[in-house]
Amino acid sequence: MRSARGFSLVDVLATVAVTGVLLAIAVPTVGTSLVDMRSNAALRAVQGHMRVARDSAIAKRRVVEVQFVGTDELRSTRLEGTGRTLLQSTYLENGMVFRLTPGVPDTPDAFGSGLAINFSGLTTLFFQPDGSLTDSLGVPVSGTVFLGHPNRLLAARAVTVLGPTGRVTAYRWDGQAWRPV
Repeated sequence: MRSARGFSLVDVLATVAVTGVLLAIAVPTVGTSLVDMRSNAALRAVQGHMRVARDSAIAKRRVVEVQFVGTDELRSTRLEGTGRTLLQSTYLENGMVFRLTPGVPDTPDAFGSGLAINFSGLTTLFFQPDGSLTDSLGVPVSGTVFLGHPNRLLAARAVTVLGPTGRVTAYRWDGQAWRPV
């Protein structure tokens, strides 16, 4: 008949202790996963924006201007004779910005890590109808867009573009090295 009276104090304390241990393990993992997901979302947004701009230039046989506006916006405009057509605007979310993360080296493509948006100091670039990425004079420019979140080392991401071909590559920083995504 003793079992009909409910749980003992020892049973309740054991359950609370096990729950506490499980939460102590799960909370840091969830926090790290959340930062990783938000960082990857910003990376995919920039990578996708650059690919759509390049693909549009090739498909429409028109020059597409890509501008980096402020610390968190990317804008693409198709140039058509005397007119311009806004293709897309992309805003980084969740506190992600164009930034260099202190202590994180250049990507394996080695286009430079002196600036958060490193295309020879340019913030306006042009995808040509052949898919190449150039400056305003039509000279191919390779470079890197670094993304990050203040005070979060593992949020570092990078998107590189090879000027002559327009190849877009994405990287994530794992704390030791850049890894392709």
